[in-house]
Amino acid sequence: MRIGVLVLPTDPFPAAVAQVRRLEGLGYHSLWTYDHLSWRRYRDRPWFAAVPWLTGMAGATSAIRLGTMVASPNFRHPVTFAKEAMTLDHISAGRLTLGIGAGGIGFDATVFGDGPLTPGRRVDRLAEFVEVLDVLLRQPETSHRGRHYAVDGAMMLPGCVQRPRLPLAVAAGGRRTLGLVARFADAWITDGSEAGERAVREQADILAAHCDAIGRDPAGIDRIILIGNTTERPLASLDAFADFVGRYAALGFTEVVFHHPRPDDPVWTDDPAIVDAIAETYLEPRSPIQPNMRL
Repeated sequence: MRIGVLVLPTDPFPAAVAQVRRLEGLGYHSLWTYDHLSWRRYRDRPWFAAVPWLTGMAGATSAIRLGTMVASPNFRHPVTFAKEAMTLDHISAGRLTLGIGAGGIGFDATVFGDGPLTPGRRVDRLAEFVEVLDVLLRQPETSHRGRHYAVDGAMMLPGCVQRPRLPLAVAAGGRRTLGLVARFADAWITDGSEAGERAVREQADILAAHCDAIGRDPAGIDRIILIGNTTERPLASLDAFADFVGRYAALGFTEVVFHHPRPDDPVWTDDPAIVDAIAETYLEPRSPIQPNMRL
């Protein structure tokens, strides 16, 4: 089981770099950040853009994988996003995973002055967004005309470092979005909702059925469980974490990602010492760290 950490893009950048370098040194496999313009209870606090933030982290590190958790079509177009992702794939020397979701109804959905879409229309838009991204990241030139996006001769040179394209990780919990995972994704992201393990089992069954319908082996899709947005507290102790990891490993999950505890956050209030305890128990430290470039 790989273990990753989600760090919010809200702290002063030098402090964030120091934190991320430490996580890499502890041996964590992946670093994720939320891709929003502003977010929930951080609406009136500093909040940096995900792609430039991850670009800075790519330059400050050399081994830890980087990912968006998750990007959405609420404020993105597939052409510009694909170009940014391809560029970051090069800057990070092939360490980027692009997490993508349908988008919510919060600040990102209304910042351009429009009202939020219904759930069904958000899934419709996501389906086209993922389909166009998939093609853009695979080939040097793309044209497309659909309900939500028009693309005329978009050039994507020199292409991704990772071939045939960088990995796409689709966040999905419903039947239609799980169908997108089966068709396009290299990884599936879920947080299980408050129903927890039972809901995730049901989602996994739906994903398996979609894969069977198109002749794809579901075992070839990585499974990422994000923890920290439900009432379950796997970071309360090492025993709680071990129990959680064991249960989700049995469900075929290949990676667990937790929110880094924050003393100034009302939800992620676990003792930050758990980050070191998990690393000492499960991970191999990396030393010395060789950043890609000097900041």
